[in-house]
Amino acid sequence: MGFSRMDCQFPSHGDKCSAWLYLPDGAVKPPLVVMAHGFGGLKNCGLEPYAELFAEHGLAVLLFDYRGFGESEGTPRQLISPRRHVEDYHAAVAWARGLKDIHSEKIALWGTSFSGGHAIVAAAQDPKIAAISIQVPFVSGIASATPIVIQNGPKYFFKAAFSAFRDLWRAATAREPYLIQIYGAPDEFAILNTHDTKAGYESLIPPGLEVENATPGRIFLTLVLYRPLFVAGRVKCPALVIAGEHDSLIPIKSVKKAAAKMKRAELISLPIGHFEPYLGETFNQVSKKQLDFLKTHLL
Repeated sequence: MGFSRMDCQFPSHGDKCSAWLYLPDGAVKPPLVVMAHGFGGLKNCGLEPYAELFAEHGLAVLLFDYRGFGESEGTPRQLISPRRHVEDYHAAVAWARGLKDIHSEKIALWGTSFSGGHAIVAAAQDPKIAAISIQVPFVSGIASATPIVIQNGPKYFFKAAFSAFRDLWRAATAREPYLIQIYGAPDEFAILNTHDTKAGYESLIPPGLEVENATPGRIFLTLVLYRPLFVAGRVKCPALVIAGEHDSLIPIKSVKKAAAKMKRAELISLPIGHFEPYLGETFNQVSKKQLDFLKTHLL
């Protein structure tokens, strides 16, 4: 089945989010999958193959960038904020439910890494969500931050705390944010700097695309306090959870806890790292499982 893709925008808290709407050819009121990227990612960094696969098999897709990222409106720019990101998921769903060409009662959420956590939270808050499909999902700030702090030592912890409070002070005094690197090598100060982070991030960036590797430092505080695991038990819809056994950023133990709390979750554990689901044979394997799951619960 072929598909068409159109540029669109939807409103979210006074700003407009930039999105692509994929519509499968010949489908009458198809179900919809709402997708967004993870920690600082953009919609054209490794997510298009997923959206295209789903659309080729009869599912409409709304793939968007959060406020402050890419072509979406919103300030501060590059602000990674769990609260704002979840609000944008809800705004995308609300906008999609008003589309005449979409089956408004069959909308699923798809998330990867950080947005995997957002999908859990949004589904817990919206009982009308039909299903969620998440891969290598972020479920606990403490669980993810602990190995990074241990790897980098006490100096990293104090530098992170200083960066967070410096940025918050600049925000309180109406100045430009204090920016820090989103990803880096193990010997660089960045929010994420495990052994495979830098190569993994850069493997998702298309040639010629300028991506800003920076975000306001306040994320260090909100990241630790963000725990989708706490609300996982309120997710009533079917859920597919794909965990990486060699994930350097998301401890698999915490993912298993989140999946166990969800009433109708299917957990698939694979011997993969955090950045492998986007490329090669791992993409083929993971995307097929997700497609089968979505077709089962949406079509």
